Amino acid sequence: MSTAPAASDVVSVNVVVNGSPTHAVVAPRLLLSDFLRKQLMLTGTHVGCEHGVCGACTVLLDGMAVRSCLTLAAQCNGAEIETIEGATASGQAADLQQAFSENHALQCGFCTPGFIVSALEIIEDPASAGISPNELKELLAGNLCRCTGYAGIIRAVSQVIADRYKPAPSTSPSGPS
Repeated sequence: MSTAPAASDVVSVNVVVNGSPTHAVVAPRLLLSDFLRKQLMLTGTHVGCEHGVCGACTVLLDGMAVRSCLTLAAQCNGAEIETIEGATASGQAADLQQAFSENHALQCGFCTPGFIVSALEIIEDPASAGISPNELKELLAGNLCRCTGYAGIIRAVSQVIADRYKPAPSTSPSGPS
């Protein structure tokens, strides 16, 4: 005979996921990655190592990149979560997706959602305008790829940063002075 869970066995969570308000009742120890993948069917958030090492499960939590396999869904109550699905649907990641394609920055694609979400946090910061490739490597070091060798990924993210933060062309008055 099965009984209903006790009130202490569940937690009410109100979050905004990819712009949509969401209410759920979850187990206190449910990982955010499992909540996103199994309850909300947002399977673009990949689960690789389940130890926070590979970065495949990276999502934006209130604008900051976090490992969803290390974050409890209950910790996110009141937060905004953006997954790769939200970033691509909104067009926010369109230039990154194009740059990844142009720079051969993906092969099997398993790590790609995590890299794109991690890169979004970086490129949304105007301070990234002067970032060097070595600094970019450091910032993306929390994401692992077994296929690409990383050079294309660094080129792709650098290209987007350069495009987003290129100086405005100077305008000079035309006509006689």
